[in-house]
Amino acid sequence: METATHNLLKDYTLYLKLECGHSPNSIDAYLRDVDKLLSFLETEHITLQEITVDTLHRFMSLLSNIGIHPRSQARILSGIKSFYRYLTIEGKIEHDPAELVESPKIGFRLPEVLSIEEIDAILSAIDLSKDEGQRNKAILETLYSCGLRVSELITLRFSDLYFDEGFIRVIGKGDKQRLIPISSKAIHEIKLYYPDRNKIECKKGFEDTLFLSRRGTALSRIMVFHIIKELTELAGIKKNVSPHTFRHSFASHLLEGGANLRAIQAMLGHEKITTTEIYTHVNNQHLREEILAHHPWYNKAGFSPSFSADKK
Repeated sequence: METATHNLLKDYTLYLKLECGHSPNSIDAYLRDVDKLLSFLETEHITLQEITVDTLHRFMSLLSNIGIHPRSQARILSGIKSFYRYLTIEGKIEHDPAELVESPKIGFRLPEVLSIEEIDAILSAIDLSKDEGQRNKAILETLYSCGLRVSELITLRFSDLYFDEGFIRVIGKGDKQRLIPISSKAIHEIKLYYPDRNKIECKKGFEDTLFLSRRGTALSRIMVFHIIKELTELAGIKKNVSPHTFRHSFASHLLEGGANLRAIQAMLGHEKITTTEIYTHVNNQHLREEILAHHPWYNKAGFSPSFSADKK
């Protein structure tokens, strides 16, 4: 962080404490909101003084695109408005660009976010003695660790797994390909699923499909939905949980952990990353570092961020 910005944030912290009388927890929340904006501005090569209403609209649009709940968007915007009020009061800027930005409407509900403890509870509800137990565990680990759409999960193929490099290839909307970092934990559960997968007689055309039904065909979206619903009930969780809840939780947990917004957007499939970039493009390594640093699953005890597993 540049010295000028660092000093500005120190002065803003004192303002929040001494003039506004906020608690330490509230001050931390305000500073996190500003930090999200600063991270965005860095990727846009824009300074705090150069920011416009249009810049803030793009920032809010990005929050929406990565699945952040409107209520959380409104809270983040509130923190940014507070910061720009301070800059105006102190004469650091002449006009307040945040003043004209409206909070998002919160009349509709996006999928609820699961806590890490709730995700653990759902995983613990899986009966690994059943034929589909290990498959279901690998499915949920992959959904949460990679933030996949359910349509991307059910079409995942063995030829899409680049375990040595720590990535999977996903075919998203509009047949666009992207590469997503995958955790050692998810790799571990997928490899434990291999023996059960190999016992299934594949129907023609599904030989390369990773997750199979008992009939030897790809799983349907409805089947994945029912698997998750049943496990959620067994775990005693009352939230309305669907496959997309895991994707939404993936994005929310990364954002809460301080991950770069552009990196989250790319991992969710809003920016194209071609297959060959797994070997040549530095951005792929950056995305991997972002998810390793900020996804709570990657730092669980016993799971190293090293990707040395062999691909089947």
